Amino acid sequence: MLDYCRRNNWAGYDPFDGLNSRIFTNLPLLHNRISRLILTQGMKRFPINFRRLLLVPKGENPKGLAVFLSALLLLSNMGLLKNDDDIHHLIKRLIELRSPNTSHFCWGYHFDWQGRAFFLPKFVPNIICTTFAGNALLDAYAKFGDANYLNMARSAGDFLLEGLNLTKSGDEICFSYTPMDSGQVHNANLLGAAYLSRLYSITSAKKFLDPAVSAVRYSTRRQNEDGSWAYGEDKTQAWIDNFHTGYNLCALRKIGQYMNMEEFEPHVRLGFEFYRTHFFREDGAPKYFHNRVYPIDIHSIAQSIITLITFIDLDANNRTLADTIFQWAISNMWDEHGFFYYQITPYYKNKISYMRWSQAWMLLALATLLKHCNQAAATLPVSSSQIPLRLISA
Repeated sequence: MLDYCRRNNWAGYDPFDGLNSRIFTNLPLLHNRISRLILTQGMKRFPINFRRLLLVPKGENPKGLAVFLSALLLLSNMGLLKNDDDIHHLIKRLIELRSPNTSHFCWGYHFDWQGRAFFLPKFVPNIICTTFAGNALLDAYAKFGDANYLNMARSAGDFLLEGLNLTKSGDEICFSYTPMDSGQVHNANLLGAAYLSRLYSITSAKKFLDPAVSAVRYSTRRQNEDGSWAYGEDKTQAWIDNFHTGYNLCALRKIGQYMNMEEFEPHVRLGFEFYRTHFFREDGAPKYFHNRVYPIDIHSIAQSIITLITFIDLDANNRTLADTIFQWAISNMWDEHGFFYYQITPYYKNKISYMRWSQAWMLLALATLLKHCNQAAATLPVSSSQIPLRLISA
């Protein structure tokens, strides 16, 4: 899989890149909300890849590059890369692809995107891309000690504080997704809070601490009694899905670690109990929604593995379930050319390779699982020569 991504220079198609079509770029058809929404969703859902025909180029997605970078840094720290050339290439490209015409280091997607509520031009910064890029730079800083990476990451934190819209309620705040909206999306808010918490843990800058705590309070106080979260607070955002719930839980766990506080641990435990109970079939296939299975999505598979390993302390069976999910993915969604498929529906299998959505996330998930295998193997009473065999079999 690493070879496949390297051969493609970490660039590829994306489920949401339909508006990058060179054929449709200058057509009046795309100058209205409905047409853009139809094209974006149609390209995302159709199992046949018409992107070459429609002249949609393969692109480097800043969030995808950030996820790849974090995965490669994990592999490098385990001694599993021959050198760090790919890491330095990804750092360089990530920096070069920062959003233009901004005073902060921040990042957006490499495609125009039409949502239900608003239109977002390519490279307009958003909290998701920016936090993943910032975390990748902090990972690089931890490995190489280059202060430039820390300075860029701090600038990304300043973007969250100064460049986004805030919903305020008492001692609570909620970060908007972009500078162009004022919505309340819980995974975006908690990922932002986790990122600010990490910056605080490194820099001791109090300007990052208080907003992080206020943001966590906003989203934890809106957690449902059964432990779940709706995607967002708008009435059109009431769904409960696998990978966004995983984002929420992992963000909360990191916040507790970075800030050395247990205030939000009951929310973590309640949320994980809901997650573990509602999002998996008996055969290991992760469900997309809490109340229905399909589509079975590779992103849900990847985040499930990461979430289960993150909360290995809460359930000793998490490792077994993570292994089962991995084996299910290999049996049902792996292509021998070196990539994972996108989705399985009740009617067809979508075999399109998406670089950010699928490959970057699965590489990070497998690196996370391998790190856990490494740590587990290190505690066993075996000679060092036996450990690689155990890892291979795992």
